[in-house]
Amino acid sequence: MSFSFDIGTRLEGMGGRSGTIHTPHGDIRTPAFIPVGTKATVKGVLPEVVSELGAQAVLANAYHLYLQPGPDLVDEAGGLGQFMNWGGPTFTDSGGYQVLSLGAGFGKVLAMDTTGLQDDDVIASGHERLAVVDEEGVTFRSFIDGTEHRFTPEVSMGIQHRLGADIIFAFDECTTLMNTREYQEAAVDRTWRWARRCLDEHDALTEARAGKPYQALFGVVQGAQYEDLRRSAARGLVELDSARGGFDGYGIGGALEKARLGEIVGWVCEELPEDRPRHLLGISEPDDLVAAVGAGADTFDCVQPARVGRRGAVYARRGRYNLTNAAHRRSFTPLDPDCGCYTCTHYTRAYIHHLFRANEVLGGALVTIHNEAFTVGLVDRLREAIEEGAFAEVGEEILGQFYRG
Repeated sequence: MSFSFDIGTRLEGMGGRSGTIHTPHGDIRTPAFIPVGTKATVKGVLPEVVSELGAQAVLANAYHLYLQPGPDLVDEAGGLGQFMNWGGPTFTDSGGYQVLSLGAGFGKVLAMDTTGLQDDDVIASGHERLAVVDEEGVTFRSFIDGTEHRFTPEVSMGIQHRLGADIIFAFDECTTLMNTREYQEAAVDRTWRWARRCLDEHDALTEARAGKPYQALFGVVQGAQYEDLRRSAARGLVELDSARGGFDGYGIGGALEKARLGEIVGWVCEELPEDRPRHLLGISEPDDLVAAVGAGADTFDCVQPARVGRRGAVYARRGRYNLTNAAHRRSFTPLDPDCGCYTCTHYTRAYIHHLFRANEVLGGALVTIHNEAFTVGLVDRLREAIEEGAFAEVGEEILGQFYRG
């Protein structure tokens, strides 16, 4: 099947471990951060540069590629990697996150304040509801032209198979911390039923496309901040997996309370089989990565390093800062003196500050390169620390430098 996972070093007394995911397009040493190339590109950055900064894989968005240019075209091009000139492993998410972002208008904000706002009908200020969930799937309107579309578990599987990524995710309902306990329960149950349908369709499509490289299917664990829901959701997928021999790995998704992120990830990992990789969706802040690696997550993705980089926010070992501030106008030093990325070895803060002030797109591209290198490198340091028996010390050093300068 050309997909497997080997465990390397385990953290004593914790859930964390190092390992290797083997895919048809190469290996991923874990823990690893996976940059997001939503529309088959990390915005403004050549795939060759993404590889050079240390990324082992990229993740694209099934929903966005479905709308533009369409999965049939990507399939005809030879799959996602061939289409975007990326030779390594690829991931695609299922479109489930868009149920949240299109429906309620909320992004994945871990520190979301829900005081007085717990309401299943709540919607972000100024947002129009573009997605509606029912038992069979989700009906949504395109943010591009307003046309109506329909995603079901079967449709999501069909799209992802045509996109051809090495690792794909079962269609799930992503909730927000604002949803009530009752709705969280319903969403967990619905996600389980959708996962079962995804397995059926995945099996059929794998057989129908037998000449294509095998695509690993990950089930997605929901349950928000509730321990019993998280554990039961994980057990339900494992039982479904055992009965069907289905899931190659697992995603951990949905609403997470930032202060309890490691604890929540730990609940889920305790319920999941050790011999399958675990991907935590939508995480990239240093404290979240340290906590999640220690709790047992293996891979991560997030748009944040690129998104804030395009606005001039820089991640550095001694903290995050805004490069557009006037203080950097005459700073002829690298973005981060501790960094050896392409940006930091070739350009100064003063120059990139000028690019932002002049509205030149190169500024955002250069900071994106650095931010992705920073995040990829941080998780690489954690992996090396696990293998060297120094995880606690290295984790403390990373957080001490970043949050206390």
